[in-house]
Amino acid sequence: MKCLELLLPLLLLVRDISAQWTVWMPRDISAMTNSCVVIPCTFMYPSGVRPYRGTHGIWYFGQPYPQLFPPVVYKSRTEIVHESYKGRTKLLGDLSQKNCTLQISNIGTEHSGRYYFRADLGGANIYTYPDFSELKVLDQPNIDVPAEIVSDESLDLTCYAPDNCPDMSPEIHWMYTDYLPEPLFTSDYVEESNTAVLASTLTFTPRPIHNGQLLGCRVHYPNTSFVYERLISLDIKYGPRTVWVNVSQEVMEGSSVVLHCDVDSNPAPRISWHFKDEELISETASNASLYLEALTPDQEGVYTCVGDNGYGVMNTSMYLAVKYPPREPWVNGSLTVQEGSSLALHCSTQGNPAPTLTWLKDGELVGTITADEVSILELLDITPQIDGTYRCLAENEHGRSSSSLNITVEFAPILLEDSKCTIVREGVQCVCIASGNPEPSIEFYLPDLNITINETNGRFNYYTHSDGYTSTGMIKLREKGERGNNGGTAVHVHCSISNIYGTETIRLELQQEKKYMMAVIVGTIGGVAVIAFIIAAVRYVGQNNKKENGNPGQDVGSRVENPSMFYSAVKKDKQSLRKKVLKTELLGSKFNSILEESTGDDGDYQSVGSMAGLERQELNYAALEFVRGRPREGGLGRRDDGSDYTEIKAK
Repeated sequence: MKCLELLLPLLLLVRDISAQWTVWMPRDISAMTNSCVVIPCTFMYPSGVRPYRGTHGIWYFGQPYPQLFPPVVYKSRTEIVHESYKGRTKLLGDLSQKNCTLQISNIGTEHSGRYYFRADLGGANIYTYPDFSELKVLDQPNIDVPAEIVSDESLDLTCYAPDNCPDMSPEIHWMYTDYLPEPLFTSDYVEESNTAVLASTLTFTPRPIHNGQLLGCRVHYPNTSFVYERLISLDIKYGPRTVWVNVSQEVMEGSSVVLHCDVDSNPAPRISWHFKDEELISETASNASLYLEALTPDQEGVYTCVGDNGYGVMNTSMYLAVKYPPREPWVNGSLTVQEGSSLALHCSTQGNPAPTLTWLKDGELVGTITADEVSILELLDITPQIDGTYRCLAENEHGRSSSSLNITVEFAPILLEDSKCTIVREGVQCVCIASGNPEPSIEFYLPDLNITINETNGRFNYYTHSDGYTSTGMIKLREKGERGNNGGTAVHVHCSISNIYGTETIRLELQQEKKYMMAVIVGTIGGVAVIAFIIAAVRYVGQNNKKENGNPGQDVGSRVENPSMFYSAVKKDKQSLRKKVLKTELLGSKFNSILEESTGDDGDYQSVGSMAGLERQELNYAALEFVRGRPREGGLGRRDDGSDYTEIKAK
């Protein structure tokens, strides 16, 4: 306050005939809550302006523009001010002397902000100055703490209390200084942002043990109950003082171990574990652990923990010994090769004692057993049979370990022996089977019709299936083909197999033609024999009936209305049961024959005369049945005991 009292009169003596609208006030000012604050202010206006009916002024809070309706802090013409400033403000300066100094009492934190002055000289000479003074209302004093406090270096801590209220003057005291080494206290008034503050400085030399200790500054206004305190925790920087690690130890390969490291320093150091010339881990913390899992022989040696926080460096080492069976072998990655090429498989490992290396393919021994840490298996002129899984097995007295890889052999398509055309009941069925990698595609070609078959249409059934490296294609031709010069069926079907390594087209041979023709001939002859047998049996039965009835001249047809006889032939093969039923009208010159075939998939009917489908049939028994006939008087029936016989029943 003493500085302000000397400064304001000097400012009021400044006169400049060319002065414009200007104002001076401190850019920043502070005060403690519940106290007061004085904002020094002087203003100027153009020399040509003459106040009309006196000089008036207005203080605004937050905004300088009346049209935005900022809160009115003070107004000289009236006492109308914002609710939060009623009874709190008064003008200390004389506006006619261009002094606009303002005092605000009993302030709170809600009064923190920017304050603007507006000069009202009457008429149109009203002007709001854009410059402002920003008030900071504090609920505790400020302590100036250096950005860095280093151990064993002198430290100055300064506590500030604003002294901008003429009614109150602060007093400063330090707290919790009893354990400091030789503390020194000094006080002074300083000017901060053109405002008066009281400063108290504490000087001492900190040690690492003072890290985290509390210190406090207390501000008290005499003759009031206002007390303000602030506490700080000392953050003393010091380099590592101790580094602790595990003692040296021995472990088995494959086991796990944790190496611990604790460092005492501030700030927390960067802890790093080193093995040989390699840094294994690094983190900023007071302690760090190195996790070593599935230990290998390469991990045996000296491990060093280093702590470094920028204020000092310290390290400690320990030795880790590893006992081990063979390491997991290193082998080539899985490979895809082409047929006819060559390949060398490498396997290497480490063990103590030196391990034996064995190559296995799909579980069987290949190559030779090597008592060395490196083994090479050479595969020359590769064939599809080389395809498979290869494993390198390493063994010694401590255990065994292995690694595997897959070899995939790609090769051009190969036609398999089962590819052929055969005659079936529906016509001709052609099957094409090929092996290749990548799996081959299959197409059929009919040269007589110039048709490539790779889908189903009205005449062809096309089917494909893939299983691993084998692809199967099949078509069914509903026609059995033309007759050749030798009487056989002529079928011309070509099969084309292809992949990226090649294409092959072959003609599929028609097989089982002779067997099929023989079945047709045998079936036809057998059918004629069966019909002759049935006719003879019918005549024999008719003659016997005439004799027994005493009317040998009577025709069978006069006693039986439309009698019928049925014949059945049962095949022994349970897989394809077939029945042939021949219906014969007695007393008529006409025979009607019907062949009923049951295959389990469909029910096609064909004429008996063609004898189709009679191949591979065997006759077990024949049965004659008369429909709507009268039983012979005194006649005795025979039981069905399942034996081979001929039976006549009358119904």
